[in-house]
Amino acid sequence: MSNKQGEGLYTDRDSFNPQVNAIPLSDADARAKGEGSIGDLVKDASAQISSLVRSEIELAKTEVATSAKKAGIGGGLFAAAAVILAYSSFFLFFTIAEALDNFLPRWLAFLIVFLFMLVLVGVLALVGLKQIKGVKKPEKTIASVNDLKTVIPSGSNNRTSANTQDPGLYT
Repeated sequence: MSNKQGEGLYTDRDSFNPQVNAIPLSDADARAKGEGSIGDLVKDASAQISSLVRSEIELAKTEVATSAKKAGIGGGLFAAAAVILAYSSFFLFFTIAEALDNFLPRWLAFLIVFLFMLVLVGVLALVGLKQIKGVKKPEKTIASVNDLKTVIPSGSNNRTSANTQDPGLYT
């Protein structure tokens, strides 16, 4: 699948730089009337369908690559914001302890902030645990897969000595 530099339908194998500059379809009526055999027509149709499918795949890669790049950049920026927020929270709690220092001994102010943070961690952990326990298995999907076993012949239920069928998908 080598294309000239700058012209191309196919994605580079080394990097993900999809490009769709043209769809290489040939003329459907390239032969004169009555000249092509049925085999030639089937061959031409097969080649054009194959080419069209490859073109559609390349178009999808191009669209997905653009969206994925934007999503990746956005995700990275959100991660950077979360890290900065996490480090900034230290200053918030330090400020609260310093404010309490005006009314209480310094060690007690920092102890109160520390205990508040432990309670906050405990509450968040309990809520997270409750959410995890609420996760259910995909019952509809499991039922659908189990129903497939009854639809697709397994060979063990339908096979007799006179009737040797294909063993099926589930043996």
